[in-house]
Parts: sequence; structure tokens; C-alpha cells
Amino acid sequence: MRQAFSIPRFQLPAFVSAIGVRLPQWPHAVALTAGLNAVARMKLLPEDSLELLEGRTFFVEVLDTGGKVSFTYRAGFFRPLFSTPDTPDLSFRANLSAFLQLLARQEDPDTLFFNRELSIEGDTELGLVVKNMLDAVEWPQLPKLPLFRH
Repeated sequence: MRQAFSIPRFQLPAFVSAIGVRLPQWPHAVALTAGLNAVARMKLLPEDSLELLEGRTFFVEVLDTGGKVSFTYRAGFFRPLFSTPDTPDLSFRANLSAFLQLLARQEDPDTLFFNRELSIEGDTELGLVVKNMLDAVEWPQLPKLPLFRH
């Protein structure tokens, strides 16, 4: 029996962040909002929760890559912001491995938060809405790929 793939905890070398922070950040925002809009159009995000995001601003920082993303939800779409708001409504900061573990549902936000691997700042009520929304997502089952043998 083969074991399920597990994302290890890791931190990229400091030079990655030193370079990444100097790169244009808007492509990250465009990519993330395109992904969020695709997930919303697939009806994987609860519509009643999406309504609670209207007009709110979000900031996501991937600490060990130097990547920063700002976006908002307005008129039914996630939209990139090309500058970071002075005080976004909700901010998330973590290393890449923590965000990947969240996406893969290997770790939940509460565990990462209490282990000080995920920082969440801003509107507490909005943070709970986002957490519950992410917990409610039922990812489609992907077909299993055959293993390559040497």
C-alpha cells in the first residue's frame, strides 16, 4: 500500500525572499484572483459567504518567497489591487509550506495559527467567515494517476 503524499514543513532560503520582494507583485494578485474566481464560478465557495466579502480588502504575504498579494471582492468578482491598502480588512502571512498544507487540507488554519506558522490579522469576524468558507469547500476528486515505474 502506498502512502499519501505529504507536504513537509520547509522554509526557502533567505535569498529567495530577498529576490522575490524586488519582483513585480501584481502578477501574483492576478493569478490568485483568477483562481479564486474560477473556484467561485465552479460553485465551490458558498454564495452566502461570498456576499459577506463584498467591498472587503485582503492581503496575503508568502514570507519565504517575498510574494505579496492584495485583492478585494466587489460586484461578484475577486479583483486584484495593484497597491497594498494601508489597513486591509484581513491579512494572512505564512511561509509557502504552510499555505500549501492549507490548500492540500493537510493542516487546518487553527493548527497553523496556534503553532505560529500562520499569522492572521484584521477583522476577527471576517476571518471566521473566510475560515468557515474554506472549511466548507468540497474539492472535486481528481482521478488517480498511474505510478511511473523504472
